Amino acid sequence: MESLKIKDLCKTYIIHKRQNHVLRNVTMEITEGELVAVMGPSGSGKSTLLYTVSGMDYITAGKVDFFGRDISSLNARQMSELRLEEMGFIFQQMYMLKNLSIYDNIVLPAYQSKNGKTKEKRKEINDRAKELMHKLGISEIAEHDINEVSGGQLQRACICRSLINNPRMIFADEPTGALNQQNSREVMKELNRINKEGTTIMLVTHDMKVAAKSDRVLYIEDGNIKGQYLLCKYMEGEESREREKKLSNWLMEMGF
Repeated sequence: MESLKIKDLCKTYIIHKRQNHVLRNVTMEITEGELVAVMGPSGSGKSTLLYTVSGMDYITAGKVDFFGRDISSLNARQMSELRLEEMGFIFQQMYMLKNLSIYDNIVLPAYQSKNGKTKEKRKEINDRAKELMHKLGISEIAEHDINEVSGGQLQRACICRSLINNPRMIFADEPTGALNQQNSREVMKELNRINKEGTTIMLVTHDMKVAAKSDRVLYIEDGNIKGQYLLCKYMEGEESREREKKLSNWLMEMGF
């Protein structure tokens, strides 16, 4: 089984002529089909790890092997294509184009892909977008503007957009951070379902209830992974209180 392999990953920023080592020799692996949560205190390097691993930010040193491709060897165009074709992104801030409807925002990445140029392929894309929106319960908002829907609906639309190109892996940075508890549960329910269907997910979160629904939790502090906690696959309808309690105890041991 293929995987995302990170070895001795370093990320350093130069701020006012001083070096700020945000990531220090991070080594980790995410196997295809896993849902891995990354937790840690503010400023620990969680989001920087997600951005460098996904090629949104350059690495300073080390290696990132994305299912057999060394992303540090790719030029800007190749990296952009890889992100478009094989990665999906979900953020806390739900970036969508204001002049487009929800539906048009969802299909846009697929129209921009290599396979989205012909009329025939665009019909397939349109059908997939409708299917995704139906699965996530937002078919009725297809023609709405982005300011006419709730935060939970907008985040589910972002999930549809992240899946439109059948990505190999989804990178989610605090995807429930701007949502209330009910919407947060609904979004995690969808991410769990997507993961069970085979999509690998790397999720950065500060929310222990969200992390408890992952397969494995990595704890990062001072730019390095200090430990991991193994959970089994979360099953829909499963009582999550026991998982949350065990994870909470471990996080306390880690100093969270």
